[in-house]
Amino acid sequence: MSDSINSTMPPVVRRKVGSFGDRLFEAICRGAGIFVLLLLGAIILTLFIGGLPAFREFGIGFIWSTAWIPAEGREQYGALVPVLGTLITAVLAILFGVPVAFGIAFFLTELAPPWLRRPVGTAIELLAAVPSIIFGMWGLFVLVPVVQNYIQLPFGEALGALPLVGAIFASNNFAGTSIFAASLVLAIMIVPFIAATMRDVFLTVPPVYKESAYGLGATRWEVMKGVVLPYTRISVVGGIMLGLGRALGETMAVTFVIGNANRIATSIFDPSTTIASVVAMEFPESLMGSVKQSSLLALGFLLFVISFVVLAASRWLLRSRLK
Repeated sequence: MSDSINSTMPPVVRRKVGSFGDRLFEAICRGAGIFVLLLLGAIILTLFIGGLPAFREFGIGFIWSTAWIPAEGREQYGALVPVLGTLITAVLAILFGVPVAFGIAFFLTELAPPWLRRPVGTAIELLAAVPSIIFGMWGLFVLVPVVQNYIQLPFGEALGALPLVGAIFASNNFAGTSIFAASLVLAIMIVPFIAATMRDVFLTVPPVYKESAYGLGATRWEVMKGVVLPYTRISVVGGIMLGLGRALGETMAVTFVIGNANRIATSIFDPSTTIASVVAMEFPESLMGSVKQSSLLALGFLLFVISFVVLAASRWLLRSRLK
């Protein structure tokens, strides 16, 4: 019986390793990886070459100069104010956004009933699809008045009286647009990315690990702190870095609410500017080949360098902790 069945079955054709399809697929994948590297290098090279005249004109002092004088014949440009504004708003956005994103992910994976998880998860994903200019308009007309009336004025006056750190919270600006408002808008924008990443990686933890901890009498928070977070910390940090990258490069939303004042802010409630907002505001008015355009391209190059340094440092710190 078995001989008759074997005789009716078609012979198994084994494909040779390294056939044309395998080689084609390998070549496509390798080409995609090389294309990403070439594209990244081309962007860096373009920004560097475009900003080279500004570095030649102002020297290395361009990085720590606070001047921004576009008047013809007296042109003077510096990068310190937008660089500081970029770093401060991004760091504050991470401080505001990460706890909220973690709370959302914890709720969706550990606390929410099954019928509620899908609607809330879908809402988080839809929030990530909202255009940045919509966040900027909403921030200008809704968030800025709320910050000015209910946060800046009462808390700014109270915290401004503190010794040593009071100047950081002093309420000296009455326009409402400020670093604090920009950081809140950025935090709202990056929460969906970080929360979705945390939720997905929390779900990858094998249930037996969590059940074992619950069996030993651990609470939900102890399971999250002792089991889930150690198991997923690499991916969690990756999600936070994804949000940080979005915060560093955000343009239109920040342009609406930061005030676009080219001066170093002494308080988080003062207006300032970022690299992305400066480029968005000034680039349309710059002449081709002018010193101003070169300075804007140099700012873009510095933003690229800052993003690379921040991401590289985070990966290095993570690897050093894992050793």
